Amino acid sequence: MMPSDILSSEHRMIERAMDCLEQIAMQTESSGRLDVGLAGAAVDFFRNFADRYHHGKEESHFFPAMESRGFPREAGPVGVMLHEHELGRRRVAAMDEAISVVSGGIQAAARQFAENARAFIALLRNHIEKEDHCLFSMANQAFTADDQQNLLDAFAEVELADGGKSEQTYTKLIEAMNSRLPP
Repeated sequence: MMPSDILSSEHRMIERAMDCLEQIAMQTESSGRLDVGLAGAAVDFFRNFADRYHHGKEESHFFPAMESRGFPREAGPVGVMLHEHELGRRRVAAMDEAISVVSGGIQAAARQFAENARAFIALLRNHIEKEDHCLFSMANQAFTADDQQNLLDAFAEVELADGGKSEQTYTKLIEAMNSRLPP
């Protein structure tokens, strides 16, 4: 297994959560009401699993390894990925803000949640496509066997420090979100 395989596997989990978020957005658009508990669970997933855990591995380990092989941080594929991570963070923050406003009694903010959710989903689907079908293959061609092993070791340290909680916790969260959504 290569480090890109681990990241790609995490993408599948993120896609499952995006499917839930898409249903939450559709439900919100059709009813005009936001299920703040369900929306909050989705924000928690994207803030903690997708960004802190997954993007953390990319930003702290994978992208710097690419930089060491000649990929510039400020431009090219690494720069694009970092920029998209930041755009995603802004959308997640906007969704979280809309949840707070709805929780404060202003249901009209449900629309802002749905709009930001839809924009975030489009951004992230495109981002994952680029990583899975372009970035990872470019990196794998540039990485040496030692680079690959160093990344596997670094990812193992991240997972050890996390105690395996992120994948287990967030797999259960996705299942719980799915159980609350219409089939």
